[in-house]
Amino acid sequence: MIQQTSTTTDLPRGLAIRGGRNLTGTTNVDGSKNAALPLVAAAAAVGRPITLTNLPTSSDVRKLVQLIRGVGTQTQLDGDSVLRVIPDPDQAAEMDRALAATIRASYYLAPALLASGRADLPWPGGCNVGDRGMELHFMVYEAFGDRVHTCEAGYQITASQPQHRTPVEIKLPFPSRGTTVVALLRAVVARRPLMLHRPNTSPEVAGLVKALTQAGHGVSYLPDGVLSYQPSNGYPAKWRVPGDKIEAGTLLCALAATGGHGRITGVDPTHLFPLLRLLNSLGFPITTKDDGVELSAPATLTGAPVYADGSLESLSSTSCLDADFEPPLMALALTLPATRHTFIDEINPGRHANLVPQLRRLGAVITEVSPTRCELSGPQELDASSVEATDIRTGSALLIAALTATGITVLTGLTQLQRGHADLPEKLKALGADITPLA
Repeated sequence: MIQQTSTTTDLPRGLAIRGGRNLTGTTNVDGSKNAALPLVAAAAAVGRPITLTNLPTSSDVRKLVQLIRGVGTQTQLDGDSVLRVIPDPDQAAEMDRALAATIRASYYLAPALLASGRADLPWPGGCNVGDRGMELHFMVYEAFGDRVHTCEAGYQITASQPQHRTPVEIKLPFPSRGTTVVALLRAVVARRPLMLHRPNTSPEVAGLVKALTQAGHGVSYLPDGVLSYQPSNGYPAKWRVPGDKIEAGTLLCALAATGGHGRITGVDPTHLFPLLRLLNSLGFPITTKDDGVELSAPATLTGAPVYADGSLESLSSTSCLDADFEPPLMALALTLPATRHTFIDEINPGRHANLVPQLRRLGAVITEVSPTRCELSGPQELDASSVEATDIRTGSALLIAALTATGITVLTGLTQLQRGHADLPEKLKALGADITPLA
């Protein structure tokens, strides 16, 4: 039976978080939202039956699953975490523009829509973390010969109809994750060879490359920093969404900030390598297992500073720290001794404008050097207050900060938090956090 997916969940109006507890225990992370979104879009683009397992129940993923019904597919959701995507060529492409406008990942659907000749989409929504423009995406489509038209309401792409499937070569100015995904999916739909220079090599993109390979497509990273795609008809496949490295990293930062000890399972430790290296340099012993990571907070810390480099240039390194780790690290840094912790986020240029004012409500002293760079020293004593999750990562950072504050903090804006994490507060409660829903 084909089921309509749901994107609505009853949420409390807020959370009451009592600080002062040392977290301890074991908890398991969900599938990764950032990995699931391109995989769901790819399942709609390949034109073969695809089964996705370990699908997270975060609202952004549920919305994209609902949207792919408008690009010539049927979906069957078995339980919470198994999705079957079945091609339906008789179903006309009809996009729910209002729903598409609520998530940024709607741009991943353009390649699948172009199989019918045209993609007509609203400007992407999602977290309000500054201008993350579409110019590189449009450059990709133009390289395939597609025509792009923009207007106030959104953008339209008209697919080219080449007489010969000539190879397409694209040189990215920096390794953009979103642009790498749409370039690869456009090549899949167009069935044209692709040579993509300076591709993103994050675990999320590498997971898409692996998934397409499992479905019979010829795609691989070449030694000279090029992503190569060779056309294929492909065949049905079963893909597993990897564990959420950002959720795992957030939980590790919570353990560290509260002076706790715990184990986070369900994630590949290699996906966390840049964060684990940083935590280890700060004095937190790390033990890795095949299925997760264990962290123990020491009695005393070294006083080493946090330096979180989220500059665009940092994306050129395969060992760069994902910018989504920065907010929970900032909450952790408020508890750490050092004269200057530094945080840079050029990838999400409006994120500091969301996060810093909320941390200041708790009494944090943070210097904004520029809109994308801020500094702080520690440790700082935080006091409970009322704060709001104005985007996904701000919400997760505020949870950590509240756990270290004196008194009971009230966190609202839970719909933003749930866009990326179905039940992060419950995972923290499994580690001993005192968190109570407010009716």
